[in-house]
Amino acid sequence: MTTPKEPTHDLAEGRWLWRRIYVYGASLALWLLLRLAVNRAEASDLPRIADGLMGLIALMLLLYLVAPSAQQIVNMMRLRAGGRA
Repeated sequence: MTTPKEPTHDLAEGRWLWRRIYVYGASLALWLLLRLAVNRAEASDLPRIADGLMGLIALMLLLYLVAPSAQQIVNMMRLRAGGRA
């Protein structure tokens, strides 16, 4: 008697690896951009620059936590077309 195998994911996104790499890399780049902006900008411009860059970081983290993975999107499309997920 054989035991059923777990379904394999065709896409690496099923484990969130690529989303993690993208979000962490982009967040690091935005933090470095913020540091550069702080060093180069006039004191009166800093609040506006920092608010904008921190808003982008918050958006990236929100997308990382909430957005569906590519595998989930493929499964939803299959279900909508009448197939199996």
